Amino acid sequence: MSQLAETPSIDGSITMAEVLATFPGAKRALFAEYHIGGCQSCSYGDDETLAEVCERNENLPVDEVIQHILTAHENDKKILLEPDELPALLDSDPAPRLLDMRTREEFEAVALPGSELFSNDLLQEIFGTENKERTIILYDHTGDKVLDPAAYLIGHGFKNTRALRGGIDAYAKEVDNKIPRYKLEFE
Repeated sequence: MSQLAETPSIDGSITMAEVLATFPGAKRALFAEYHIGGCQSCSYGDDETLAEVCERNENLPVDEVIQHILTAHENDKKILLEPDELPALLDSDPAPRLLDMRTREEFEAVALPGSELFSNDLLQEIFGTENKERTIILYDHTGDKVLDPAAYLIGHGFKNTRALRGGIDAYAKEVDNKIPRYKLEFE
């Protein structure tokens, strides 16, 4: 069952840590629309409320910012792939290109079968030779670092790019318990 079926509620009293945990694409959305969170002068603390951040940034209307976050979240839901949808896609012909966005150490320790470790050289190969209609699926450890690269590929014409919701951890927990789960010391 989809974790994204219902849109979570949000108001000005929610902390930025809660905003980012609940709406994974909010950081990208806030920076793109309002230049919030991209540099030292416009950064925010995890414990600041959304209303406080809006007030500090030219007294932005909280309701407008919330609507922007919700709209971005709805768009992100179109990019995210539920873990239980992945096996059928992997069995399709042609199979999707599966890109692992984690570190080399994580990839060497455990990876989804058929995946490739992402690198700049691989990105250049994809730009030069990959069929733009082919499905590309990106995954990381917990799903919190794949929306931006997926949006980047989509922006470059790879419209069938998806990001695995919850990463390899959710896939191991929800679909294939033979895949070892792990925790990173610094996450």
